[in-house]
Amino acid sequence: MGLRRFSYVNSTAARSPPWTGARILPLVRSCHTGLMAQRDDTGSWFPVPADSDLPGDLQGLFAKARERLGFVPNVFRVYAFRPQRLSAWFAHFRQLHEPTENLGAADREMIAVVVSAANGCLYCLVAHGAALRQELGDPVLGERISYDWRRAGLDARRSAICAYAEKLTLRPRDVTRDDLQSLLDAGLALEEAWDVAEIAAMYNLTNRMAMATNMLPNEEYSALARGAGT
Repeated sequence: MGLRRFSYVNSTAARSPPWTGARILPLVRSCHTGLMAQRDDTGSWFPVPADSDLPGDLQGLFAKARERLGFVPNVFRVYAFRPQRLSAWFAHFRQLHEPTENLGAADREMIAVVVSAANGCLYCLVAHGAALRQELGDPVLGERISYDWRRAGLDARRSAICAYAEKLTLRPRDVTRDDLQSLLDAGLALEEAWDVAEIAAMYNLTNRMAMATNMLPNEEYSALARGAGT
């Protein structure tokens, strides 16, 4: 259910979309029915291209999303305004969500949720809240982390991860070597501590892009991973 479950091959010859350059302004100014319908769905203040206008690799990604989720996440649809950057971002995203011994899939989604809660990012909090519930297999714990990780009953390792991610988000100038040491003391390898920082940094980027574009979460996320069989 999380985005990390998707795989696709980046095109080495990504083509320029027809809405770049001089054609952007007419599209931005347009209020025709099709564009407004897309905005109503994604919330985006930027044009949302039709699937048929996208490079083949992204069309494949969208098709795989529909197959596995039943819908295309709005983050894909909105980011597709700059298709080559969507491809680059998603490749990076997949690398960061590869689980390791002491930083599993749920831990990586937890970082996304903690950062998104600190930033007040609606899209990422809803989407990754659903992914966290799925990865934990525990909708109650996932929901508690989303609202207040300090009161979620987390163990020392996960508490250290959450504290680091939140501090790097809200007070990056205050981060010291002691904060890194807190992750190592909690049992993470040095490479995993790096991943905590990089995942937190990446979600600070995606949070800001989601808010800059007015991205809205797909309604389907709200019902996912709420209980048995979901």
